[in-house]
Amino acid sequence: MPKQKTHSSAKKRFKLTARGKLLRRPAGQAHKLEKKSRKEKRRFRQADTVAKANRETVLKLLGRR
Repeated sequence: MPKQKTHSSAKKRFKLTARGKLLRRPAGQAHKLEKKSRKEKRRFRQADTVAKANRETVLKLLGRR
């Protein structure tokens, strides 16, 4: 049976840390930034963790399970 290919867009969007956490970039930073506050834009710089409900799906896309 052949190996499962990694989902190309998933490997660009998610990062698996050494301790097993999945990180993602927050949504909403692509456009319409004039309306958003400094605080909101500053928060976009920090990576966020993937929700537990989506964790298995993302790991499968990354070829980890």
